[in-house]
Amino acid sequence: MKSQKETAAVESAEATAIAILGWLAGEPELLSRFLSLTGVLPSDVRHAMDDPGFRAGLVDFLMAHEPTLLDFCAATGTQPETVVAAHAVLSGPHGDIDF
Repeated sequence: MKSQKETAAVESAEATAIAILGWLAGEPELLSRFLSLTGVLPSDVRHAMDDPGFRAGLVDFLMAHEPTLLDFCAATGTQPETVVAAHAVLSGPHGDIDF
């Protein structure tokens, strides 16, 4: 059973992934690139959010390109450390989740 701290960390990480998707929705070029990289169709995004690998992929997408990460942080008022923490939680200690 997960501790309250672990549960809170997962909930925060998932909220960050949702915020990233919301931001990407307003950035058509980036959203198109992300969906192209994942192979997810725009019509399937809602269902893809149920997949832990997809949520991890959202965070990984930002982590892979610092200017995009900083744009997201500036636009949403999110600290970069929050994204880094979400990445650690969603990707696991060794980044072994399949995207």
